[in-house]
Amino acid sequence: MKVVLGIDPGLNTTGYGVIDVSSGVVRLLEAGVIRSSSKVLASKVKEIYDGVRDVIESFNPDGVAIEQLYSHYDRPTTAILMGHARGCICLAAAQAGIDVYSYAATKVKKIVTGSGRATKDQIQRAIKLELNLSTEPNPPDVADALAIALCHFYHGRLNVTSAKEFINGVDRKFSFDKVIR
Repeated sequence: MKVVLGIDPGLNTTGYGVIDVSSGVVRLLEAGVIRSSSKVLASKVKEIYDGVRDVIESFNPDGVAIEQLYSHYDRPTTAILMGHARGCICLAAAQAGIDVYSYAATKVKKIVTGSGRATKDQIQRAIKLELNLSTEPNPPDVADALAIALCHFYHGRLNVTSAKEFINGVDRKFSFDKVIR
């Protein structure tokens, strides 16, 4: 796998991050958000689909990593609505012939920060350090998408299940370059 597209799905703001992991060197190619301004669900889904399709066409990733659905028992409707965003993202990837990999938010947080309960601020700081960025990625959806992409890279390359396992079992010799298109 050389190019990974990480996506943090949302109906109003979908974060994405594209990293190149050729030869063990992680480079940020592009990161941003796909915003939906429509109040109509079908239009929101189309805007997300079109945005993801454009990113896929621009970078032709080898894989798409996406956050798994999670529903708090107090808000089951949120999971149902988020399923729409995930569905159109999966459709865009499938139409391009790209495999989609899902990761639980707690797993992403644990691999990137060492804690499965990390806050948005902690994720942003970790991504800033991991990718040697001058500022923290903003909005947090961008940091989350980059964390998902990095999680996929670390999990696939090293088959780690936690940051502790990663730190204890692997000598980190990656170089991180900032390249934003």
